[in-house]
Amino acid sequence: MNLLHISDLHFGPRHWEGDDQVLLNKLNSFNADIVINTGDSTTDGLEDEYVAAGLFLAGLKCDNVISIIGNHDKRNMRSHELFRKYIYDTPVITIPETVLTNKKHLFLNREITKVRENFTDVNFLKSLSIDGKSILIINIDSNELYNDEGFVEKEVLKVASEKIEQLEYDLPLLLTHYSVLGTDECPLKNSSILIDFVQKHKIEYVFCGHTHELELMRTNDLYHNHSFFHFMCGSLSSCNHANDDNMFLYYENLGSADLRLYLVRIFLEGSDMRFAEERVI
Repeated sequence: MNLLHISDLHFGPRHWEGDDQVLLNKLNSFNADIVINTGDSTTDGLEDEYVAAGLFLAGLKCDNVISIIGNHDKRNMRSHELFRKYIYDTPVITIPETVLTNKKHLFLNREITKVRENFTDVNFLKSLSIDGKSILIINIDSNELYNDEGFVEKEVLKVASEKIEQLEYDLPLLLTHYSVLGTDECPLKNSSILIDFVQKHKIEYVFCGHTHELELMRTNDLYHNHSFFHFMCGSLSSCNHANDDNMFLYYENLGSADLRLYLVRIFLEGSDMRFAEERVI
């Protein structure tokens, strides 16, 4: 199975001045079975930004393009609705409003906000069949509305676990916007419960974005006897700050001992765009 990993497009004020069509042509040159987009498709969660991001993602020539929501995408009380309208429409894992929760703004007062859906998290499971293998995509929404720090709701993880335990699959992949390992100035505040979730379901591959920087790691928990890869992709096309890594990742033979990982960096040189590719694994 081949997977293309993009993140942090930031359509809006932070989106770059590069040529999006040239970038699309480059992305489409890879033979990807799945494309994952790990959040922050927009800058401020505005509808025009969602429209622009959606048009770009629609240009990806892959049957399985899966996007998740990021913290910048959640700066609007309608963000969860706009995300599902323009970026990725999927059934969402919900919990009853009567359950005691700790995540702020998890439920909005529909009488005040007038939103159609008052549950603001976008968590989902997606089953795919690739090369005869059953792939389970697990997305846990690690973003909190109006907040740049991440938070995972424990009650959501509980329901997600119950649903996962009812499924049969060969390879689980976890997508989450924030780093599970918490290496950021605006971190996932309760990352430990998501790490417990990874260990519980024996997830070997975790994909994230958020920091605009590259981080490729493999953990080894000696006590729980579980190891997992943690792949943090930089920004696909952002002009946020000087240290941005404009790049994307391509994984060949994911889930096998013959895994090959390629890093593709993007350089803007005047009106020209240059790509530099290197094999990491």
